Amino acid sequence: MPRFRMTVEYDGSPYVGWQRQDNGHSVQTALENAVLSLTGEFVSVRGAGRTDSGVHAKGQVVHVDLTRDWIPYTLRNALNAYLGLAGERVAVLDVRAVDDSFDARFSAIRRHYLYRIITRPARLALEAERAWWVSKPLDHEAMHAAAQRLVGHHDFTTFRSAHCQANSPMRTLDRLDVTREGDLIEIRATAQSFLHNQIRSFAGTLKLAGEGRMTPDEVQAALEARDRAACGPVAPPEGLFFLRVDYPGDEPA
Repeated sequence: MPRFRMTVEYDGSPYVGWQRQDNGHSVQTALENAVLSLTGEFVSVRGAGRTDSGVHAKGQVVHVDLTRDWIPYTLRNALNAYLGLAGERVAVLDVRAVDDSFDARFSAIRRHYLYRIITRPARLALEAERAWWVSKPLDHEAMHAAAQRLVGHHDFTTFRSAHCQANSPMRTLDRLDVTREGDLIEIRATAQSFLHNQIRSFAGTLKLAGEGRMTPDEVQAALEARDRAACGPVAPPEGLFFLRVDYPGDEPA
């Protein structure tokens, strides 16, 4: 069966998350319903990574097997038409035909995420579901210094949800950078894979560093404790964006 790789953008606000669930409407279900409406086929759309309720994506990658060998741009446009008719806040940005060795999840070599914090006294209106509002200033340089203690290959038990289903807490974090532009603080993270709630756990802990409540040494001690109780508060989902996924042979972004 022809296999298609798709790059997908979505607003996670109205969904229970990426994965199909019994307790509400998911992004995966929205895409599978669009394929059903177009082709009459019940399919499983497989994603590169799961996102929680309220988490957004600018470059989630999925794959799907279809009976017909579609022209990629025709498939993209048709799926977007059905997604629009259904009122979904999901868009298919790109479609490529791939061979059946490609797997959106298991072929990935790097995943990139962004966490956004806006620091200002006034509450958020336009960005209310696109960033974590923090009413007081944060020292982004202190946050960045603390973040560097987390880069590398570590046991990330401290920054892992108690409900994480990964077999091991060991991960290699390639990048964790904190930058500021005006009121906007951006935390960018890159790794081959992440644990459940890992980036939101990072963001909550780094906020404490930005407030002067944790030093880089204390963040490193929290990591080395391998104890969930040492983690700062988990940051809310609305600030998190799944930016993109890298695969062998892709052009550098």
